[in-house]
Amino acid sequence: MTRNRFAFFAGFVALLAFNAFGAPVTFAQSAAANAQTPPQQTWPTHEGDFIVHNFHFRDGETLPELRLHYTTLGKPVRNARGEVTNAVLILHGTGGSGHQFLQPIFAGVLFGKGQLLDSATHYIILPDDIGHGKSSKPSDGLRMKFPHYDYADMVQGEYDLVTEGLHVNHLRLVTGTSMGCMHTWMWGEAHPQFMDALMPLACYPVQIVGRNRVDREMIMDLIRDDPAWDDGNYKSEPVEGLRGALSVELLMVSAPLYWHRIYDTPQKADDFLHNYLNNALKRVDANDLIYAFDASRTYNPEPELDKITAPLLAINSADDFVNPPELRIDNRLIHRVTHGRFVLLPITSETRGHGTTHAPPSGKITWRNCSLRAGRRNRISIADEEFIAL
Repeated sequence: MTRNRFAFFAGFVALLAFNAFGAPVTFAQSAAANAQTPPQQTWPTHEGDFIVHNFHFRDGETLPELRLHYTTLGKPVRNARGEVTNAVLILHGTGGSGHQFLQPIFAGVLFGKGQLLDSATHYIILPDDIGHGKSSKPSDGLRMKFPHYDYADMVQGEYDLVTEGLHVNHLRLVTGTSMGCMHTWMWGEAHPQFMDALMPLACYPVQIVGRNRVDREMIMDLIRDDPAWDDGNYKSEPVEGLRGALSVELLMVSAPLYWHRIYDTPQKADDFLHNYLNNALKRVDANDLIYAFDASRTYNPEPELDKITAPLLAINSADDFVNPPELRIDNRLIHRVTHGRFVLLPITSETRGHGTTHAPPSGKITWRNCSLRAGRRNRISIADEEFIAL
């Protein structure tokens, strides 16, 4: 058995958060960020919609038909007990979709033949969450009358899709970035026996308060305060409000060291900002963005962290504006997860702030003997420091 076949998690640290928030797609796809990206290719995917009838939201609202869109690669494999043994659930960030993981910077180094999540041997599930992608969302027609979903509703939708829509009764791994990271913590609490392992990337397992909440409220207020928004009944997008909101979002995912090196003249920096805003404004719906950021309002897995029994490895980057290391939250709380470990990646020329894990592998992160089976010791070498993750 080769080391790569054992290294089930390997490479995620430097790859998974391709789109930490929805807005940085242009940034993530910039020439500088993709200097080492594999070429674009077409993946043998299957796409579909699972309809949940009379979906009940936590606040009492209902939707007669909730559409949950998904993309899958590979086929499920079952053992003698009928348990799926090769399914991997990968969860996107705010404003994103499952399709973002088909980009070369992610799929090109993980899903190919002989790679860590070879789609010939793994069943990869890429959902579009409620309010995102091709799933049901406010811009479908209900606008601000769409049910006010929160993260718990989104995780329930993911679970319904996996179990009822795709008939998967066990997951090898649940992982995600930013919003998907937060959902990963919630999966571990809500369904502790359902997965072999958890890997939350770029988030904290606490309620969103302080600067993080202020930034999110600013994004929503900038849209709602634009007269063109018209209580969500606009005939054309409230551009000025969206421009301000997207600017705040861009600062949240900024990477000072990297940006200083890449945008090293005033003109380059100005061009980057203008190109980013012009491209983002073409694809963002104001109501969808409000709902997506407001969904985090009830997030708080901290009180029930001790319910998580699956092996868990949480990873953040020291230059993450959204989850600054000086809060020392993971350091303080990880001991409450029985088989939990936390790794903070130091700032280097290869980190990218909140989007660090969408960057090409740096070569400083390697994994050894990660079989992810209960009771097996998985030794991880990160920048010459060793950690043990059960």
